[in-house]
Parts: sequence; structure tokens; C-alpha cells
Amino acid sequence: MSGVRRLNSGSPWEATVGYSRVVVRGDAAWVSGTTATADGVVAHPGDAGAQTREALVIVRDALERAGFTLADVVRTRMFVTDISRWEEIGRVHGEVFGDVRPATSMVQVAALIDPALLVEIEADAVRGAGA
Repeated sequence: MSGVRRLNSGSPWEATVGYSRVVVRGDAAWVSGTTATADGVVAHPGDAGAQTREALVIVRDALERAGFTLADVVRTRMFVTDISRWEEIGRVHGEVFGDVRPATSMVQVAALIDPALLVEIEADAVRGAGA
């Protein structure tokens, strides 16, 4: 597809599963499901809020590499393994996106790829959305 850029983070799963950390076309970007994982190790086991913050840092960094900012985010999707922890997850999302206020969903799932993961977040962005 012409005009599409695919940026990878170097994660070993990208090649295995066949995905990119962020895909950009024109003024739009889509960030793949992102967890609090670095070098194959889950950060902050048992702490849903800290995992949310870590995942959003990774989302932010991916967007910035692609020429976007968190202010450009128009939609997030949060997949959580325990919806009863929605407040701690939502509080962090609110701290990061308070003035941006993207459309969002939080959905409980049976499991994520590693049992220690509590949150996975996707983000869609449109350049200039925050202007």
C-alpha cells in the first residue's frame, strides 16, 4: 500500500506475529496493542495502574517516533483482565489524556499473552487533532 509507513520497536514478537508497533498513513497513525513489557519481561506485576502508565509511555514513544503526540490521540482501547480494577487503570488514563479526552473503551478479556499482564492498550491518532 503506497504511502504507508510501518515502524517497529524491535520486539521479537513483531516478526513472529507479523505486526508493527505503529502504522502511519498520511495524518493518521494506529498503535498496536501495547503492554508493560520490556525485553520480554513484564513490568510492575500485580500493579494495574503502573502497568497502564508503562504501556502509555510506550504508546507515547511510538507516536513520537512517527511524528505524532499524545494530543493527537483520538481513540484508545483498553483490554483489562479484571474490570473491577477499572478505577486505578482509568485514573492513569485520565492523568495522561485529561485534556485530550479521546474516545475510549475498557473491556475485560479472559487473558492477555502473559498471565502477569493486566492491561493492553491500543491508540489511534490523527495529526493535528489536538490543535
